[in-house]
Amino acid sequence: MKIAVASGKGGTGKTMVSTSLAASLSGQTSLSFLDCDVEAPNAHLFLKPNFTVEEPVEVPIPEIDPELCTRCGRCVEVCQYNALAKIGDQMLVFSQLCHSCGSCTLACPEHAIHEVGKPIGLLRQGKTSHGIDFLHGELSIGEPMPTPVIREVKKATPPGSPLTIIDCPPGASCSVVTAIHDADYVILVTEPTPFGWHDLNQMLGVLKQTGTPAGIVVNQDGIGDRTIEKQLADLPLPILMRIPFREEIAANLARGDLLTEILPEYEAAFQMLYRQILEQTQRSAA
Repeated sequence: MKIAVASGKGGTGKTMVSTSLAASLSGQTSLSFLDCDVEAPNAHLFLKPNFTVEEPVEVPIPEIDPELCTRCGRCVEVCQYNALAKIGDQMLVFSQLCHSCGSCTLACPEHAIHEVGKPIGLLRQGKTSHGIDFLHGELSIGEPMPTPVIREVKKATPPGSPLTIIDCPPGASCSVVTAIHDADYVILVTEPTPFGWHDLNQMLGVLKQTGTPAGIVVNQDGIGDRTIEKQLADLPLPILMRIPFREEIAANLARGDLLTEILPEYEAAFQMLYRQILEQTQRSAA
C-alpha cells in the first residue's frame, strides 16, 4: 500500500499529516516514509531519523568531443528543450535545460556525443526511533528540475515494505505527478479558505486524470466560511479527518513536535483514518 499526501497549496499541513500518520502506524506495521518535497524537505525535523546513507543524485547530460564533432547541427535539431546550440563553429550545451532524454547522443552521425553524470541533489536514508525507514531527497540550490531526485527517492524504497507514505511537494506540477505516480491512495490536505479551495481543485483535476482513490483532511478547521464548507461537502470524496485551528498546534509544530505529541488523542484518529483508507481502496477494487 502506497499512500501519498498532497495539498495543492503550500503550507496547508501535508507534512504534519504525513508524519503523524507514519508515527501513529509505526507500532502496527513496518513502513517506509518518503519525503519527496525535495526543494524544501522538512519531514526529518518531525520524525528525526538517524541518517546512515548519503548518496549523490546525478542525471546524464551530453558532452561533445570537439575532435569528432563536424558541427553539422543535427543534435541541435533533435533537442526539444533548446539545451544545445550552434554559434558559428562552436557547439554549446546548456545543462540546466537538458532533460536527459539522450536524443542528441543517438542522433549524432559522428558519435561525437557521450553522456556524463551531473550531480543535482542528494538522497539520504536512515531509520527513526519509531522504526520507520526514512528516505529524503534534496535538490541542489539552483537546479531547476526536482523530478529526477523524486524518482531516485522512490526507486530507493526498501523492497517488500507493506506500507509506504509519501510526503509530496506542494502544487500540482510535474513534481507532484511524479510523487503520486503509482500511489494506491492520495490524502488531500486542505484548509477551508478560498486559497485552499482553489488549490484543492487543481489537485482534483490531476486525480481525475490518474483515477487514484482519494480522501480529504481539513486542517485549520473553523477558520473558513460557510460557502467553502458547502463546497467541500458537495465533493464526491470523503472527509477523512478534521484538525482544528489552535494556536498551541502551530506553536508546537514550529518546535518540531508531531501532532500526535501535541494532541495524543489524534494517534487513534490517524489509525482510524488508515482503516478508512483500507476500506475505501477495497471497495474501489471490488
